[in-house]
Amino acid sequence: MTQSEQRHLSDEVSSKFGISVEDYMLPARDQIQMIDDNGALRPAAEQGTEPGHAYPIPGAEELQRGYEQLVIGRRVNDQNSALVRQGRMAVYPSSHGQEACQVAAALCLGEGDWMFPTYRDSVAVMAKGVDPMEVMTIFRGDWHGGYDPTQYKVGIQSTPLTTQLLHAVGVAHAAKLRGEDTVVLAMCGDGATSEGDFHEALNFAAVFNLPVIFFVQNNKYAISVPLSSQTVAPSLAHKAVGYGMAGERVDGNDLVALMSVLDRAVKLAREGNGPLLIEAHTYRMQAHTNADDATRYREDDEVKAWMAKDPVNRMRGFLKGQGLLTEADEERIAARAEETASYLRDGMNSEETPDPQDLFRWVYATPTPQLIEQSAMLADELSREEDGK
Repeated sequence: MTQSEQRHLSDEVSSKFGISVEDYMLPARDQIQMIDDNGALRPAAEQGTEPGHAYPIPGAEELQRGYEQLVIGRRVNDQNSALVRQGRMAVYPSSHGQEACQVAAALCLGEGDWMFPTYRDSVAVMAKGVDPMEVMTIFRGDWHGGYDPTQYKVGIQSTPLTTQLLHAVGVAHAAKLRGEDTVVLAMCGDGATSEGDFHEALNFAAVFNLPVIFFVQNNKYAISVPLSSQTVAPSLAHKAVGYGMAGERVDGNDLVALMSVLDRAVKLAREGNGPLLIEAHTYRMQAHTNADDATRYREDDEVKAWMAKDPVNRMRGFLKGQGLLTEADEERIAARAEETASYLRDGMNSEETPDPQDLFRWVYATPTPQLIEQSAMLADELSREEDGK
């Protein structure tokens, strides 16, 4: 960003928010929280907002839709954990307890916006409109990601840590060069903030003033490494100011606050205010994956304390208190969640016969001579084996 552009941004911030650009970049003093652990709406004066930080409560229809996706996400998380135990899925990184972050991430985006998820963000990918079976394809051990990223504008989930942030800023940069009205949501965990790719992505996005929202789900552990062993920064949101962008902290188990904060972030990014970093404080209730033993690095009392902050229960309590959720609504939502779980069970229980030639068919659009030769060798060996039966 040139000095002229920096001065323009400073002037715009002062005009729009009535605060200096420095205050705009710093996160609010306390994390944004709109409903308490019981689902009661907190007074505006206690929500953690400060001058220049306006967070309106989303509309009733949007909140009801969010709750429905929240319940479906919880049911999917639990169903997939059962499928792993049954041997129908190779691995599943559960987001049980983090579903509010997942749902808000999907609902804040417009039709032309992109999402770049982590391996733990399956619920967000589903909420963005991807077929549940396509989402879970990668976790059953198939060779491909399961869905077409360009169809849904959702990057493929993959296990390499933080690489998706670089993909996100690349898409945002391309969209800006083309003059497209595109906002990109780049998702990561607290562990990702310790990677070099995190620095490169944030710095690139800030320098080129790209419409990217970096959404950090701080669930306190990078597998078994606590956040205190990764950084001594006041918060991960404070890292934003070092790159010249705004940062904010929000209660990651408060769906109302998440939807409000992310909706605002998307609006600001779309208006040309550059990238933003949102840190959501949440908790992974279950193990990192089925291969992890979480009891080795965290205490039961810590887990129990977070159970009281459960996002599903809090949102249910809020909607009931606002007269926005009836028993009939709950029955309908529960039935839809069960339909999704049943669909996944049936799909994962079906046997598929892989085609060995897929090892070569989808590597390049035009196969190399070496791949053609290897494919022919495999075909010959399989033919001989079949003849020998």
